[in-house]
Amino acid sequence: MSAVKKEFKKITTHAIQEMKRAGEKISMLTAYDYTMAKILDAAGIDVLLVGDSAGNVMHGYETTLPITLDQMIYHAASVVRAVDRALIVVDLPFGSYQGNSKEALQSSVRIMKESGAHAVKLEGGKEIKESIERILTAGIPVMGHLGLTPQSIYKFGTYTVRAKEKAEAQQLIENAHILEKAGVFALVLEKIPAKLAKQVASELTIPVIGIGAGNGVDGQVLVTHDMMGMTHEFSPRFLRRYLSLYDDMKQATERYIHDIKAKNFPSDKEQY
Repeated sequence: MSAVKKEFKKITTHAIQEMKRAGEKISMLTAYDYTMAKILDAAGIDVLLVGDSAGNVMHGYETTLPITLDQMIYHAASVVRAVDRALIVVDLPFGSYQGNSKEALQSSVRIMKESGAHAVKLEGGKEIKESIERILTAGIPVMGHLGLTPQSIYKFGTYTVRAKEKAEAQQLIENAHILEKAGVFALVLEKIPAKLAKQVASELTIPVIGIGAGNGVDGQVLVTHDMMGMTHEFSPRFLRRYLSLYDDMKQATERYIHDIKAKNFPSDKEQY
């Protein structure tokens, strides 16, 4: 007999930890604006990540690095106003926490006070342990992120799969345990071998959410614009497109333009 699924009226950090213990997978998507967040929350998404990927999909930057703390707060506040159920996690952007735990705390406090979000996310392992611990002293929940960490793209030099070699894989496992011990409530693993991700998820008591990390983890996250097919420039192996909105929206716009040029819009019924 299967266990009865617990219904959560409001998703909290505690709720997703309960979900892991119950064996229920956690669903997570990105959101950067009110309208999209409203739809995703109504659909029942568990976690919404106001990701620094907003720099790519909303601002058109080549990497996530240029987006600022002020911009992240702006996007997060828009999402918060739309959401009733989902847990809202906000990325600390590049330059707002690295190498300075005091600045990491200040950045996190600003996000929480000015946006109303529920938690922050940081990329990195033992090198950010002090920042995590300092943020937690203010009662701010922290989500970790290991594997491919986009804010370090110039260090890596490529977006290829991380931790394929034994030494890097062992370092990732060690960092995962360091982050759990430091107090993160969950961990994102990005673009690492599925076998390694499954091992990490089995060793940790906190939820592990994957993107390009196989199905042996506790949940999955994708960039919404990729999942919906609004972007079309790349197709990594881990990405499943559930719609083709780029084509649909482009064709709808073409029909709109055509109707205007043909003097078919507005019709008699569409005017006062």
